[in-house]
Amino acid sequence: MRRRDFLLSTGTALASGALAAPRLARAQDAGVLRFVPQADLPNLDAVAGTQLVVRNASLLVFDMLYGLGADLQPKPQMCEGHETSADGLTWSFRLRPGLKFHDGEPVRSADVVASIRRWMPRDSSMGQMIQARLEALEVVDDRNFRFRLKQPFPKMLYALGKSNTPLLVIMPERIASTDPYTQIKEYVGSGPMRFKRDEWMAGSRAVFERFEDYQPRDEAPDWLAGGKRMLVDRIEWITMPDPATALGALQNGEVDWWENPLADLVPVLKSNRNVTVEIADPLGNIGVLRINHLLPPFNNVLARQALQYAASQEDYMRALVGEDEALWKTLPSFFTPGTPLYTEAGGERLKGPRQYDKARELLKQAGYNGEKVVMLVAADVPTTKVQGDVTADMLGRIGVNVDYQALDWGTVGSRRTSKKPVSEGGWNIFFSWHGGVDCINPAPYKGISASGDKAWFGWPSNAEAERLIGAWYEAPDLAAEKTIIADLNRVSMDNVTYLPTGFFLGYTAWRQKLSGVVKAPFPLFWGVKKA
Repeated sequence: MRRRDFLLSTGTALASGALAAPRLARAQDAGVLRFVPQADLPNLDAVAGTQLVVRNASLLVFDMLYGLGADLQPKPQMCEGHETSADGLTWSFRLRPGLKFHDGEPVRSADVVASIRRWMPRDSSMGQMIQARLEALEVVDDRNFRFRLKQPFPKMLYALGKSNTPLLVIMPERIASTDPYTQIKEYVGSGPMRFKRDEWMAGSRAVFERFEDYQPRDEAPDWLAGGKRMLVDRIEWITMPDPATALGALQNGEVDWWENPLADLVPVLKSNRNVTVEIADPLGNIGVLRINHLLPPFNNVLARQALQYAASQEDYMRALVGEDEALWKTLPSFFTPGTPLYTEAGGERLKGPRQYDKARELLKQAGYNGEKVVMLVAADVPTTKVQGDVTADMLGRIGVNVDYQALDWGTVGSRRTSKKPVSEGGWNIFFSWHGGVDCINPAPYKGISASGDKAWFGWPSNAEAERLIGAWYEAPDLAAEKTIIADLNRVSMDNVTYLPTGFFLGYTAWRQKLSGVVKAPFPLFWGVKKA
């Protein structure tokens, strides 16, 4: 609570001019949009890197075969269309004419096939399922390619257009030939903006400029689908890990758009007649305490269940979002509230009062004896920092020896890939969040996978959970889907695939000189105009 009191007093001081914010160049140029992202941009590889900030930037630079619309349905983007054989085993696609990469080369089916082959093994949900069913992925000619499958995969279009990472973006064949577990070094896409690598300053700034040869679809924009028409010439991402600095910059007109202002500072922003503040995404977010299933103590399910008994989602949400209960709710589920498959089956351990004695007993049964538990906390991202602080307090209450490692988000993204023991740089816990749009069902949901080495960081393994995910793909109707998802939620809660820390809505804020800002699970820059 002291943290929030400080932020509120700081925000009031900034609003009144009593506390000067660092001066930046004024954002007056109508052709330049200055944006404060959720975190610093560590790279532009949305296949090998899974941070949301990487996804968001990649959507500017790279284009997709299909794109998710606001109705959550995939629509053609780079593709002109497709045909499916009567038996569902052959999917044939045709690219739109005139597509170009940022180096001037045409986009060919060979580039597409190489990009798909790089993406499939990294995507633990849909990509690997396509790979397991794949008979052949073939270049027909420069504009046509096809999948030949050993068994039908009805959700093919969703796989090609889903918005979560690893993201299927199309890059030149020479770049797409990079090992999927190695980050690419060259950022050449075919999207509406080019990345200005010569102006990239890690920890400070990333710059994008309009790609004049981009050909938007002749349609209205629709989230990741439709016509992506850029109405500004240049977008500058300005990294500001200090919320007070970002607040002052937006108030003073030094930046145009702040992706995710803290809820504590929203009253200050709303008092400024030159600033618009809205809920960014009605599908919200799910907080994530991600557990390493490979290392003690959490390789024992009893130790993982101890966290469920000890964790207070209310504490997490009040610390993260504030006292306005319209902005958050507790979540005894892995799925997005208010969506058709939402269920609380098996979530009892996350309900009711905290049972610290029970948690201590389970840790004892799991063989925990005071060993160091390493938490990787991205201290430059408020969402992860707050979850880390609440968790450190919670673990201390049940006798866990916490090694709280405050890092930047890029370092956490690198460190969490390690499977080594904690004595060799490994980890036990890190923090993140999933967009609600990615948790509506298992298809886009990397966090629910329990496929062991193929799963998301933490590498949970549970054969029954994987069987249920497979059964969901084959479900004949919504009633059958709901039954399967209830069982999946129950199994995943018992296995503690990860610990959801709650459901929360977030704000976004922009200067009124901007028009065309759309509510979505990701910042959408096409269609945004600056007066």
